[in-house]
This record gives sequence, structure tokens and C-alpha cells, in this order.
Amino acid sequence: MLFWHVPAPNEAMLISGSKSKRQNQDTQFRIVTGHGSFVLPVKQKARMLSLALREAEITEDCVTQQGIRLNVRAVAVFKVGDDAVSIANAARRFLSEQDQMEELAGRIFAGHLRSIVGGLTVEQIIRERNRVSQEVIAGSHSEMEKLGIVVDALQIQEIEDSTGYINNLAAPHAAAVASQARIAQARADQEASEREQQAAALKAEYERDTAIKRAGFLAETEQYNARAAQAGPLAQARASHEVVEEQTALAERQAALAAQRLEAEVRRPADAEAYRQRTLAEAARDQAKFQADGSAYAERTVAQAQADANTARAASLRDGNQELIAANRIVENLPALADAAARGMSGADLTVLNGTNGVNEMAAGVVSQGLAILHAIQRGANTAKPAVDAKRAPHITDSN
Repeated sequence: MLFWHVPAPNEAMLISGSKSKRQNQDTQFRIVTGHGSFVLPVKQKARMLSLALREAEITEDCVTQQGIRLNVRAVAVFKVGDDAVSIANAARRFLSEQDQMEELAGRIFAGHLRSIVGGLTVEQIIRERNRVSQEVIAGSHSEMEKLGIVVDALQIQEIEDSTGYINNLAAPHAAAVASQARIAQARADQEASEREQQAAALKAEYERDTAIKRAGFLAETEQYNARAAQAGPLAQARASHEVVEEQTALAERQAALAAQRLEAEVRRPADAEAYRQRTLAEAARDQAKFQADGSAYAERTVAQAQADANTARAASLRDGNQELIAANRIVENLPALADAAARGMSGADLTVLNGTNGVNEMAAGVVSQGLAILHAIQRGANTAKPAVDAKRAPHITDSN
């Protein structure tokens, strides 16, 4: 709008021409910051005051407490204060000459700088630059407040000494530092030499170890190459050896098989045949012996039976015992029975378990059966004899 004026964020707008005083502002003009305002043409007038940051360079010849002349260079950073009082004070003094604000402020700072440096020694100024800056700001505070200026910072950039005092002051320290630097350099050179020697020794040792390892590797390589060259013949020989071992094992198995076949086909049948022949011979021998023993025993038994029969016959004939006569007939036929039993056993296919004893037992069994019959008859005769005697006794008595 034509009559609406708005100041920049770093500006303050001063409106003059209004007769009424603003509340909290002891001025005949109105201060506007941060917002716009109407300005009546012809009746009112608006002017802008910069609130931006400003810089003043200070170069001043100063004399210290020791009477030594120094050329001090400093820089001050300041601006117009943001409050209404500071804006009003600055407007009354710099509104039409804002470009000269840096020069005027620099002169004020220079005067206070000369005053502060005059009460200090060169050593204090060099070592305590921050103290000098703070004292200059504190000393100029009242003047700056009247001007509406706020000092943000003041730094001493350089101190020049035309008499050479600072250089002479630094000479002992520089010499000591130079001496220490030379000593340090000598130590560094010595350490570098020692490390170079150690590095050279380590390098030589590494080269030696490398050469030894290389020789070992070459020897192992040649050994492996030789083994590889011999691998073919060794493998062939090993294979031939394995073939021979397999053939030997096969021959042993074939020999064992032939032995087993010989055992099964020749030896065992031969042993069986020999055992059969031996068994048949023993059987024939035992049979002949059985026949001979049986014949002899039969003859002895027959003879004994005949003797017993004759005795019994005589007794029977004498006593008139009919049972004994019957037994006598059995005894007469006993040799024929024994001979028939012997012929039956000689033609029979018998297995005699106890050899000659078995044969004797069989013959004795046959004869024993005949004798048992005879004895049974004799017992019957003996039992009947008392009865006969009893019958005969009355006859005898009668005859007597």
C-alpha cells in the first residue's frame, strides 16, 4: 500500500510528525519494529535506522607501563541496541550519518585501548589479551550506552613491537626451544638410525628365512617330483604284488579245496570201506568163535545132560517113575534141539554186541531153557516120589 510502511527485520522505523507521545517512549517520534504502520503523507515522515551488526577495525600506537611502544590491532563488533532507548539515542546521533558510525565507535574504542594498555606490561598484554579486551569493553560501556550501541565482542588481533622487545623476550625461550628441537632431532635421528639398523637386520633375517624356506620348498618340490616320477613303477609293482598275493591266495584256496575233495572222495570212503571190512572180519571172527563155543558148550551140555539122563533113567527104571522117563526122552532130544538152535543162529544175520561173551550168553540161554525144563520135571518127580513110596510101603508090608 502507498501509505503503509513496513521496516525490515534488522531495521527500526522512526515516524516523526505526531504530536502525541507514545506510551513508555520519551520521544516526539514513534519507533516501529517488527510490524508495519500507516504514515500520513505531508503530515508524517518515516525514516529507517539499521539495527544490523557492524564492525570497526582499530589500529593504535600504545605505550605500555614499561614505556615500550606497541602497535596494537583490534576489531570490535557492535550494533544499535534493540530496546527503544538505545534506538532513540542512536537515532538522535547517527540517523543522518549512519555510515560514520564505525569510525566514531572505533575512535572511542581506540582511546580506551590506549588507556588500558598504558597500565599493563608487555608480558601481561601478550599473556592476557582477553583481559585487555574485557577492560576495553567495560571502560567504553558508558559511552556506548549513551550512543545506543551494544558491543558484542572485541578481539586483539596483533601486537607489533618496533623496538624488538618482544623478540628479545622470546629469544631465550626460542633458544631453549631450538636447543630442545636440536636434541629432539638428534634423538630422532639416533632412533631413526637404530630403527634403520633394526629394520636392515630384520630385512636380512627375513631374506635369510625366505631363502631357507625357498630352499626347503624347492627340496620338497623335487622330492615330490621324484615321488611322482616313481609313482607309476611303484604303483605297477604294488599292483603286481597284489596280483601275486591274490594268485597265492587262490592257489591256497584251490589246494584247500582239493584237500577237502580228497578227504571227501578218497579218504573217507577208504576209511569207511576199511571200517566195513574190519567190522565184517570181526563179525566173521566172532561168528566162527560163536559157532565153536556154541558147539563145544552144546557138546558139554549134551554130555552133562546125557549123564544126568542116564542117572535119572536108572533111578526111574529102578523106582518106576514115569515122569522121569518122560524127562529122559526130553534129555535124549536135547542134543538135537541144541544142534538145531546152533544151526539157526549160524545162518541168521545177527549183530553181537558183546563179542564172545554175547555168543556164550546166547548159547547158554538155549541150553538153560532145556535144563530149566529138565529141572522142572525133576522137581515134579521128587514131589511124586513120596507118594509112590507111600503106596509101595503097604505093598511091601503086605508082602512082608
